Amino acid sequence: MACTIRPIRPDEIEAVRRLLVAGGWDGPRVEPARFERLVANARQAVVAVDGDRVVGFARALGDGLSNGYLSMLVVEAASRGRGIGRALVEHVMGDDPDMTWVLRARGDVQGFYEKLGFRPSTVAMERVRRTG
Repeated sequence: MACTIRPIRPDEIEAVRRLLVAGGWDGPRVEPARFERLVANARQAVVAVDGDRVVGFARALGDGLSNGYLSMLVVEAASRGRGIGRALVEHVMGDDPDMTWVLRARGDVQGFYEKLGFRPSTVAMERVRRTG
């Protein structure tokens, strides 16, 4: 993988936002002002950098002790298959086996997350945000 994973810098927020849009993310959460607040309010917001290019991003919420939520993950299309997504997820989750992590998997990504130890859950409930 030859990338560096580190906290996002303020000057990288727009590049990450464009990466999310290119990766299929849409709606209010990727509007510039709102996305900047999402990054600021995250427990962790990290980037994968290859040279001077941001090629991946992960955002996590949680208490750092018991519960975590993987909120966003994106890797640019040209850099997929190199272990960058796995490295981003492992970085934000850390190695505490007593933490429970949840996520909402959209699209054909279930196999990816299962390789990282995630399983479909029968105990989660959600109140879906309004559309439109």
